[in-house]
Amino acid sequence: MAVNFFIPKQINVGYQERNNTYTGKLAYIIYYDEKGKLRKETSWNSWRKQDLGNDIFDNDPTSGFVLNKKAGDYSTGWNHRQAYVRVHDPRGFEFEISIQNLLYILENATSTKGKGLEGEFIYGWDGTELVLIPCEAPDYKELKELNALRHAGKKIGTKDMKLGATYLTKKNEEYIYLGRFTEYDWRGEPSAKPKFWFSRQVGDKNYFHTMSSVANKFIEIISEDCVEDYASIMDELSFNRDYSPIASYVYEPYTAEELKANLEPGEFYRQNSTRVWVQGVADSVAVYYRERDGVGSYTWEIRNPLYDPMPYHSNQPYSTKYEAETVEAVIELLKPNKRYKYLANGNLYGKD
Repeated sequence: MAVNFFIPKQINVGYQERNNTYTGKLAYIIYYDEKGKLRKETSWNSWRKQDLGNDIFDNDPTSGFVLNKKAGDYSTGWNHRQAYVRVHDPRGFEFEISIQNLLYILENATSTKGKGLEGEFIYGWDGTELVLIPCEAPDYKELKELNALRHAGKKIGTKDMKLGATYLTKKNEEYIYLGRFTEYDWRGEPSAKPKFWFSRQVGDKNYFHTMSSVANKFIEIISEDCVEDYASIMDELSFNRDYSPIASYVYEPYTAEELKANLEPGEFYRQNSTRVWVQGVADSVAVYYRERDGVGSYTWEIRNPLYDPMPYHSNQPYSTKYEAETVEAVIELLKPNKRYKYLANGNLYGKD
């Protein structure tokens, strides 16, 4: 399981009466976050029975948990409730965990018949889902350290951003700061203000992320030293369309040999930027075209004399009809091109 669970200092437990539990009480557990805010309070209040009260506990490692029974895994019409497992807390209530959480527990702890789960456990949250964490799990030490940083409330802001330095997010991800630059959307429109750019390295691959603000995003400065490959990361970024928008296109006509080699359906560009779909270009037969204008609408017709004597038309009107029986005729009529896309900084982004 991911090593980014949030472990609160305190939990708040509300109850409903349930006869099929050890103590007659089923619990809904919520928690106080690192800022002292009670999370999911609205749904918690609507679920719990008010006259049963509530209990606030310190979220310390605790022993004595016992597996009780399966819950859920039934369907009432469209509403399917997935399976959960009920667990008895030695403080006098039961709660539910997911099957995935149960498997995680059994990988890292022993369940003894009649005695329950051996060892100490602590409550955590994976997003909005409660997770019971075995303290014997190999990643528990890392979780403790991560959550100690979360609760420390260290403030890392704009003044702490240094080029090439490495920062730790609340999700336990390491980000390398690259600088503050304009970000462009898929249409080439610039962001209203420059963004903070980061690289997250997974294996040998860089994933680029942007943030409008860095406030409350990081919990630790892992290293203020510039990473050794900062220059190569920036070079890779310079080929990113979000960093530098597509600014120009260069067209290169297809040769007959290149078109013959393209046996799979392919979409080609014409010099006027309209797109043409060609299929069946093999053995000197080219019989399928689709043309799309710059707005995005298209017309098409399929005509394959080898297999379909009668042409098939889409339900959309068409105004132009091409017929070709040789690759050379396709080139003459449709003039298909390879299109090279260049960014504003001059780098080649890709080829269509």
